Amino acid sequence: MKLIGTKKIILASKSPRRKDLLEQLGLNIKIAPSNTDEKSISMKNPEKYVKELSLLKANNTALFYPDDWVIGADTIVVGDGQILGKPRSKTQAIAMLNKLNDCEHSVYTGFSIVNQKKTSIITKSVETKVSFKYLSPREIQWYVNTGEPFDKAGSYAIQGIGAFLVKRISGSYSNVVGLPVCEVIEELMNLNIIQI
Repeated sequence: MKLIGTKKIILASKSPRRKDLLEQLGLNIKIAPSNTDEKSISMKNPEKYVKELSLLKANNTALFYPDDWVIGADTIVVGDGQILGKPRSKTQAIAMLNKLNDCEHSVYTGFSIVNQKKTSIITKSVETKVSFKYLSPREIQWYVNTGEPFDKAGSYAIQGIGAFLVKRISGSYSNVVGLPVCEVIEELMNLNIIQI
């Protein structure tokens, strides 16, 4: 895939996973994380929350890159009606994994694509259902001790060691990693930003 014209694609995120997902398709991505205050968004419902936050991030970064296309994204894990963010301690990580243990939860990613000069805005969200296997306390403790859960929403990485936790998914795998690639690429092509 290649970019049409001279504009760049800017990713308003410091997530190496999102960057990797786009670069594996051959796209040249510039990273410019937004400095959005995520606490400024109140939780209404998960879909609205991730859409609103992704748009805030994209617009914040687009101020510095008004000629280019900016992608903002936000991913959350919702288990038993509760948003599970990134754990700040081993105790929190264990509690989150216990909440997800042996049941289904949802992963929502909102993404926005903006260009200030063209006044173009796309904002969407994607939900993926994820089911965990039954995890013994020993398995949970072992996984937390790997250190992998600590910068991951919901305390796990489906693309890493955490793959062993997941019994099945329904929906987009890349959405659980942090960006619904199919939907994002579809929108980039519809906007004539990229082509094959």
